[in-house]
Amino acid sequence: MNPELATVIEKAHECQQVCNMCFDACLKEDDVKMLVDCIQLDRECADICAMVATFASREGAVTTDLISLCATICQACGKECEKHTHMEHCQKCAEACFECARVCREYVA
Repeated sequence: MNPELATVIEKAHECQQVCNMCFDACLKEDDVKMLVDCIQLDRECADICAMVATFASREGAVTTDLISLCATICQACGKECEKHTHMEHCQKCAEACFECARVCREYVA
């Protein structure tokens, strides 16, 4: 496996974990309605990151397409999470999402 693909897998795993933590923390906030978009994107991002890590680890035929989609979803999740400046878990999630998106974009470029 080439090192760039290994980095994508590593960042996808990290992003998946952080998105799951953010999702869980958002559900425990007082104003969950305010966080509906964040919660939904956290789930979608965690799911695509898990899928990318799985497909990339076996170098599946659609890996590059999934990595490209992952970059798009991670970027969207990061933008949503970064709006919630008063929530540390959202800020950490935004950082992880933006980093994963960057690595994914570099891989497919």
